[in-house]
Amino acid sequence: MSDSIDVTRAAGPAMSNNRWIPAWIASPQPVWADEYPLAADLPADLRDVTIRQIVRVGYPGTRIRIVMSNRYGEKAVRLDAVHVAPSVRGAQIDASRDRAVTFGGRGSAVVPPGANLTSDPIALAVMESDDIAISIRIVEAPEIGSFHWDGRRTGYVLPGDQLSVVSPAASATTERRLFLAGLLVEAIDSRGVVVAFGDSITDGASATIDREVRWPDFLVGRAAQRGLSVVNGGISGARLLSDGMCANALARIDRDVIAQPDVRALILLVGINDIAWPGTPFSLGEAPMTFDRMVVGYRVLVAHAHAANIRVIGCTLPPFAGALPDTPMAATYYSTEKNELRCRINAWIRDSGTFDATIDFDRLLEDPQRPGHLLARYDGGDHLHPGDEGNRAMANAIDLDMLLYS
Repeated sequence: MSDSIDVTRAAGPAMSNNRWIPAWIASPQPVWADEYPLAADLPADLRDVTIRQIVRVGYPGTRIRIVMSNRYGEKAVRLDAVHVAPSVRGAQIDASRDRAVTFGGRGSAVVPPGANLTSDPIALAVMESDDIAISIRIVEAPEIGSFHWDGRRTGYVLPGDQLSVVSPAASATTERRLFLAGLLVEAIDSRGVVVAFGDSITDGASATIDREVRWPDFLVGRAAQRGLSVVNGGISGARLLSDGMCANALARIDRDVIAQPDVRALILLVGINDIAWPGTPFSLGEAPMTFDRMVVGYRVLVAHAHAANIRVIGCTLPPFAGALPDTPMAATYYSTEKNELRCRINAWIRDSGTFDATIDFDRLLEDPQRPGHLLARYDGGDHLHPGDEGNRAMANAIDLDMLLYS
């Protein structure tokens, strides 16, 4: 198969080798109460507004669909209208390609509690790395129970009906992903989808806002040339075994990985919060994590993915000595005992044979002169999350051949 992908040859009815695949996702998580150590920080007033959010497409397609989510909401959410258009800069759009979105043929939609809604096909061709603005009209302020906390992209709250306004004036901005959970493309000759599944290191906690420089973002271009769409299923605060800022990985793998169309592989980077959270303000009374509990959790998750014919690439956990300085977590997040467990888990990931392949992010990111610490040039500043160059190095370390069954 040629590595080049021509999106101009399917203007009419769907071809036999076209299929709908995700080209961007933001995994939903429940909105938490104010007493949590991190603020949910939702926009203060969503009455009579248009919310414009920007997403970067990870794979080309002849048409698109968008996915709206109310996964953790307890009340239905009404979307009075939705439009999509290419994003030019910031909140600006290309009005010549503005499209109204329908759901079941209607321009408005009600998303029931616990549900996702996928739109009808939208006649808008996209290329890999295109920025698309999704504008959502809200008349009555909804009760928001579901969001994606760390969007790494500025969203805009626009007063009134500004669905098609080219250069709107925003009343507020937000980095939270509201209602929007996915963008699907009608792809030609796709070889499938790879989900990066993990915590804040995958979600991009120290990546520069609006630059799309998380490690899955750096992987997108190379993968698209090989016919693979890479999407980011990371959630800040995610854990393998326990709930926290989101459901545990074993609980969310079905909806965030297996239920995504045409997934062939997942890259698993999760576990540091299982080790580090006990005894911190996030989980004061929790007993220390054990090696045996984590190993069983990894094995069960891998078996579940294999039963769905999904290949699992296991990633070692990066170093975290001195993590989160100048925060309430600094005194308790890292300890010698926690680091010893991380090292033991990493040795098991490398040598157990549980995974179809492994990526050694620990050795890649560690400072050889200071074992247990992130290398300074890869450190995003908090000694836990890689910065932009660390994310680039992580993506470059991934051999694309390991992502597909032969």
